Amino acid sequence: MRAVRVLAGQNMVSYRVPQSLIIKESYPLPPYSTVIGMVHAACGFTEYVPMQVSIQGDFASSVQEMYTRYEFGKKTKYEAGRHNVKLHGEDCDFGMTRGPGSIELLTDVRLILHIIPEEDAMCETIKRGLQEPKNYLNLGRWEDLLRIDDVCITELQKEHIKKDNIALECSAWIPEEIEAELKRTVRTKFTATGTSCRLHKTYEISNLGLRSWTETVTARYAGCGTFIGKGGCLLTDRTPVRIKNMPYADKEAIPVFPA
Repeated sequence: MRAVRVLAGQNMVSYRVPQSLIIKESYPLPPYSTVIGMVHAACGFTEYVPMQVSIQGDFASSVQEMYTRYEFGKKTKYEAGRHNVKLHGEDCDFGMTRGPGSIELLTDVRLILHIIPEEDAMCETIKRGLQEPKNYLNLGRWEDLLRIDDVCITELQKEHIKKDNIALECSAWIPEEIEAELKRTVRTKFTATGTSCRLHKTYEISNLGLRSWTETVTARYAGCGTFIGKGGCLLTDRTPVRIKNMPYADKEAIPVFPA
């Protein structure tokens, strides 16, 4: 099985949790839909290309930043005591409220992404698209620029875990199917204890232009240092990482958790 491996970095970024409103919280890693959307934008795809992705990485810290927040309802008439912005319409004036909001930002993010297209031949197209993108690359908000440090095509292989106490070099999303398999097969306890999230992956757009999610992935956030016990099987990438200070630099293998 072949995959496109991307080593990348971001300065300050927010992978917004959709349910967060008063404070826009960030996921610790980008969700699947965000990465898939970035790949499609880089390659100029106009239709969905089926793929799996594995997402790993870490960040230095998180900070909060102020931003201008806008609130308005669909065709809400302007009320002087309720709204502080008046929008002029054809039939009447509509109201909007403008004020300060708070957003969580992650700093000095480093990412290891594995993109596994359903059609093996697409690996070359995706690699070329990420090396020569149609537009500047971002991951998260429009302004969250993505710095690509390395792109390569690598071979993934299923390996039996022979060593005890294999620890993750960085955090990762571990899909529940892989987590269940590890818990069932390893002889020593698999210690992933992070938050389990239901992450968006694919969507379709209705005739009215509304987006509805067609596939979600339940995955656990496994932090750096999570132990994977002896006895189970993992998909691994053995192409060496040569970038200094990048997770798994000069290590034998990178575990991959596709979804």
